[in-house]
Amino acid sequence: MDATDSPYLSGLDLAGRRVVVVGGGSVAQRRLPLLVSCGAKVVVITREATPAVEGMASFGQIELELRDYRDGDLHEAWYAIACTDDAETNAAVVAEAARSRIFCVRADVARDGTAVTPASAEYDGLTVGVLASGEHRRSAAVRNAVLDGLQSGAIADAPETSIAGVALVGGGPGDPDLITVRGRRLLARADVVVADRLAPPELLAELGPHVEVIDASKIPYGRFMAQEAINDALITHARAGRFVVRLKGGDPYVFGRGYEELEACTAAGIPVTVVPGITSAISVPSAAGIPVTHRGVTHEFVVVSGHLRPDHPDSLIDWPSLGRLRGTIVLLMAVERIGAFADVLVENGRAADTPVVVVQEGTTRSQRVVRADLATVAERVRSENVRPPAIIVIGPVAGFDAAAEIGAAS
Repeated sequence: MDATDSPYLSGLDLAGRRVVVVGGGSVAQRRLPLLVSCGAKVVVITREATPAVEGMASFGQIELELRDYRDGDLHEAWYAIACTDDAETNAAVVAEAARSRIFCVRADVARDGTAVTPASAEYDGLTVGVLASGEHRRSAAVRNAVLDGLQSGAIADAPETSIAGVALVGGGPGDPDLITVRGRRLLARADVVVADRLAPPELLAELGPHVEVIDASKIPYGRFMAQEAINDALITHARAGRFVVRLKGGDPYVFGRGYEELEACTAAGIPVTVVPGITSAISVPSAAGIPVTHRGVTHEFVVVSGHLRPDHPDSLIDWPSLGRLRGTIVLLMAVERIGAFADVLVENGRAADTPVVVVQEGTTRSQRVVRADLATVAERVRSENVRPPAIIVIGPVAGFDAAAEIGAAS
């Protein structure tokens, strides 16, 4: 390829077609997943392969031949990639490809190949590809900027097809960057957004002026929108032909009543898409430097709702069993009743000096961490004026060094 010539961008249909990759190192490891996802019949020829490449072969995703490249290996191939660490081998692969009129990428010297791999990404049915004359970092940076623009709505995208029904979207633990790519994509196409109090508010600020936002907040011991009213709003707007996003904090199915909303919509004949979110039960402790599991320390963790006292007749929690556990307990919605929870755990076997960490407004700029143990946590929560939303972690991992804390959103 002449460096002065601009390449011709084209989308190749490789489904069911033979593609030969010569080399099994890090370059092949990066290229193979996309080839497999395109449905190509991929053959990798290499002296040795990375564990990831070997894993793809063991799962039947590719055919792996551990040997040297031989002339003729490109027979019946539609596309080839030369990515060994030997320049002579790569040149030989390109030469065979040229004789056989097979487009070939040469990873070590891009201009000597007959094709170039673009920095690419998928977004809502779009394939974005960027070439920068072999400047891979530049093409990747531009690709990332375009993708970020599409996901955030900074780059306008008007799909030809409209979306119907309701999407139950998990917004993550608080930092707006922690919503999933799919969640953000659907949010950008919403006509109506029914948002929880714990849904990242910055995401609502990105919505267009035509989007109707319905406040479905449930403030602890304060005002709230009844679940039946939320269900009715989802159904009414969806029946009117609007695409409705039910935006929740965390994950819709982790104490978020997401399945209740799915049942209501399904019973009304409304199609529902469920987009899982990053649950605060795991991500908030992580943001505070606390792993909920750790080798040699804990082999289990339990996520518990703290919206009812241990002695409440409607409580479904087996507190005596939790008291006998040695692993991690993560309490959600438990700030107001932490004293009762600490007492019942100690009564049923947990040591009073078991470490406890309380993380308020985790992953956000306002994140703060309060450390205590079961004997002192109730008083610490009161004296530090801890308020919801907060995650409480109980167990040996809660005693890990605070110096490991990860910075919250900047």
